[in-house]
Amino acid sequence: MANLLNTLKDFVKKNSKNNKKAFRSGFVAIIGAPNTGKSTLLNRILGEKIAITSKKPQTTRNRILGVLHRPSAQIIFIDTPGVHKARQLLNIRIVETALETLTDVDAILVLLDVAKPDPSAEGYVIGKLAERNCPVILGLNKIDLIEKFQLLKMIDRWSRVYPFKAIVPISAKHGTQVEALIEAMETLLSEGPPFYPPDAITDMPERFIAAEMIREKVFRLTGQEIPYATAVTVDEYFEEKDGQLVKIYATIHLERSSQKGIIIGKNGVKLKQIGQAARQEIERMVGVQVFLKLFVRVQKNWSKDTKALRKFGYQ
Repeated sequence: MANLLNTLKDFVKKNSKNNKKAFRSGFVAIIGAPNTGKSTLLNRILGEKIAITSKKPQTTRNRILGVLHRPSAQIIFIDTPGVHKARQLLNIRIVETALETLTDVDAILVLLDVAKPDPSAEGYVIGKLAERNCPVILGLNKIDLIEKFQLLKMIDRWSRVYPFKAIVPISAKHGTQVEALIEAMETLLSEGPPFYPPDAITDMPERFIAAEMIREKVFRLTGQEIPYATAVTVDEYFEEKDGQLVKIYATIHLERSSQKGIIIGKNGVKLKQIGQAARQEIERMVGVQVFLKLFVRVQKNWSKDTKALRKFGYQ
């Protein structure tokens, strides 16, 4: 591990061009198989929660932009949905969103789950890198869940699979080596001014993030079937009482009538749990009291309907 850290430090030093005053900026796509911890990493990097997370794969469906401000650089990270060989229409759209992100970035961060490798999805991701003329860094995530000798074997194997600019083992959950990963990414960016003002951490409106937080609670508080049949739209989002209260009316869309009873629960208990958990999350984001009203609607087979996918933002 010591040799690995020294190699990483040499990489950062070599690419810094000995110019500490030069400010760097650019866009970095975070890509990987489903459930590798991409959103967890983005939230850790920013110190703010802008991307939803859960233990279920394919939680992220849209590209999420996060801006990291450093004294020497501004790094704009783009969290993408998990890349895999999709067959259903919704998943095809989701993967297309991820791959389209790779066309206009300055660098790519591939994130792999070392505890639960997914050879098929990982091979698919690596194959797509060959189509991009862009520097790539490999992040090996969840190193806290494996032994050191396993990690060293993985580093050796991946170093022979693709010419990564650096391979950085990390734990996004615990923050281990995340700073080293950021430094490695910074060295790949060109000198230039910041793209966003110093108080910006994302370009996503609060309305969108609120919908995502509601969807996250559905993922976390329901069984295996429900999350993938769920879309959330915010019907109304407005401030009252001189900005001290935010009112949100949102709809949870499902595919079958049988799912509606599960989401609502006996005497409305499950829907109330989802609403309370989402409201608390949204209040932390906006910094004021939130009134949240949830509705449940069945739109049969929306995930296979092109018009419905466009309506819900999966274009």
